[in-house]
Amino acid sequence: MRSCKMPSGAEMPVFGIGTWRMGESARRRAQELEAVKYAIELDYPMIDTAEMYGDGNAEEIVGEALKEHRKRPFIVSKVYPHNATRAGTIAACERSLKRMKIERLDLYLLHWRGGVRLAETYEGFFRLREAGKIADFGVSNFDVNDMEEAARLDKGLTGSNQVLYCLSRRGPEYDLLPWMRKRSIPLMAYSPLDQGRLLGNATLKKLAAEIGCTPATSEVGSSADARPAASRTGPTSCCAVPRAPRTTIVKDPVVF
Repeated sequence: MRSCKMPSGAEMPVFGIGTWRMGESARRRAQELEAVKYAIELDYPMIDTAEMYGDGNAEEIVGEALKEHRKRPFIVSKVYPHNATRAGTIAACERSLKRMKIERLDLYLLHWRGGVRLAETYEGFFRLREAGKIADFGVSNFDVNDMEEAARLDKGLTGSNQVLYCLSRRGPEYDLLPWMRKRSIPLMAYSPLDQGRLLGNATLKKLAAEIGCTPATSEVGSSADARPAASRTGPTSCCAVPRAPRTTIVKDPVVF
């Protein structure tokens, strides 16, 4: 499995399972738990979650899945903007760790910009990193102006920016992705299948058939391989975290 290198020097996998919309229904909980457990069994190298997802229930599902496996994937979670004061960021992270029954997050993100000063959030990130509760930190849903503000605060350590990016939503390629690539900050693509809309795309189906894979595999691979054509042998600057709430979705092969 290939990886992206973050500014800290740590490696982040280019692919993982997303847990958005998990934990919202008690009726679906068993199905969602089996999906996450199955992903771990298949050696999915990364799990993306957030305190927002199911009001913490998605993190609890992740924690329950993790306890049955010795191998631990790369874990990403996110803090709500309204919790992102210095003290609030620390407290929110500790709650996430408790829900997942783990001691450290590999990457902790600010979910989106809110009313709290960004400097306060970064102060919380630095405290958490110093305490060993997170390995790296980053942001989500930031545009170039937001990233420039973060760059003035982060001591060169913003690990990633998670944004909406796929073949049908390529806005980040205009200015955000080049800005991040220049600074060696990996972009993490959420909804790389455009919430399933791309699976019926005729062109994508044709391309997938030609190269011998499923449309999902083709599209997720594209989102996680957004390198300039001239440098396809170099390190990738993107990773992707498709949502997979059922085992039938998890087992669609994605090979890197």
